[in-house]
Amino acid sequence: MAGEAEPISAKAREAIERDLVQLRAERAAVAGTLHDTDSTGDRADQADELQRAEELSRLDDRIEALTLRLKQATIAGPPDADVVGVGSTVSVRFADGTVERVEIGEVAEELDRTLVTADSPLGRALLGRRAGDVVEYDTPQGPAEATVVSLG
Repeated sequence: MAGEAEPISAKAREAIERDLVQLRAERAAVAGTLHDTDSTGDRADQADELQRAEELSRLDDRIEALTLRLKQATIAGPPDADVVGVGSTVSVRFADGTVERVEIGEVAEELDRTLVTADSPLGRALLGRRAGDVVEYDTPQGPAEATVVSLG
């Protein structure tokens, strides 16, 4: 998210916190393999050391981004109750008449069929909408419409 403080759901917060635990453990493991850069070694050793240092930098960047996201979510507070936003739970009626309850999140959970990410076509279409609004979004089969039935 572009530096804006936006709320997230409890589920998304838990997923980010789990990711942080895993990333910190991975970082510790990579950091433990780095050696004194003044030591001598052949080019392969030096290349391997450089690759581990780059991996450490990538992990640090990801940890920093996720930590910042959690801080922003805390500042933003809970999701709005009457407008669809990240963290909202929404009932949506699709063109075939089926109604599904989905959560708008930013972290895709494996096997979570009720989560719609905010950057997906449906997620983007739902953001900022209210009950009764009709949204249009793209699917692999072409354009589609859905109606926001209710929030919460």
